[in-house]
Amino acid sequence: MSVTLITGGTGKTGRRITALLSAAGRAVRPVSRTGAGANHRFDWADPATFATALDDVSAIYLLAPSNVAEPLEAMRPFLEQALRRGVRRLVLLSASSLPKGGPMMGSVHAYLEEHAPEWTVLRPTWFMQNFSEQQHLETIRNEGRVYSATSDGRIAFIDAGDIAAVAVEALTSPTPFNRDAILTGPASLSYDDVANMIGAATGKRIEHVRLTEDQLADRFVASGMKPAYARVLAAMDTAISHGSEARVSPEVPNILGRPASSLGTFVATERTAWM
Repeated sequence: MSVTLITGGTGKTGRRITALLSAAGRAVRPVSRTGAGANHRFDWADPATFATALDDVSAIYLLAPSNVAEPLEAMRPFLEQALRRGVRRLVLLSASSLPKGGPMMGSVHAYLEEHAPEWTVLRPTWFMQNFSEQQHLETIRNEGRVYSATSDGRIAFIDAGDIAAVAVEALTSPTPFNRDAILTGPASLSYDDVANMIGAATGKRIEHVRLTEDQLADRFVASGMKPAYARVLAAMDTAISHGSEARVSPEVPNILGRPASSLGTFVATERTAWM
């Protein structure tokens, strides 16, 4: 039986991809570093976990190791083993701000284009779920604040469910994409806009606290992030303040045949997360 391997199988996109593939009757193997909530333990840094993860696999969803500023060297041994074992289709989660050959996943993007028989690089903008599941959740709940160095910069935030749906198409389409796809939501919004929308939905005052790039990097480091990785992420916020993420892409509706999910719908659905 042909299996689709989902690295980061318990994460924001991985668990949604797993659910969609399972519902469609596809054989799917979600893996994670601890093995908790997944079928197998898989660790980019532990080659002993590679072989079992790759049994009968024909397609892989690739989530890069976290807290690594340049992930290609960490990922290359597994990618080489997967290709040697005949895996044809590789779908990488990258980011809209990371072009082929650029920093972070940009180098993995270039590797796949050169070596993989069938490949897709998904380049979503910032996730709506960052507000309900990740870094902004606790500060919204506990402080009524969202911290960023984006100033008035705008982002077409995307729902992780839309990313997962596009990933499923990339993993299962009879014709491989063999390209990258910039994925966004339907409207470009500032962090002030998002704070106001969450505030209106919850009846709480939510403030967008505007930091400098250095202040944001310091917050990331204090949360446990490696300094090099923290600086890269903080610099992305500065780029947003200069307009790097203001675009709205047609890829989600073109690939899925329906509109991308809106932040308004997301906030209404997730409002209890911030209560």
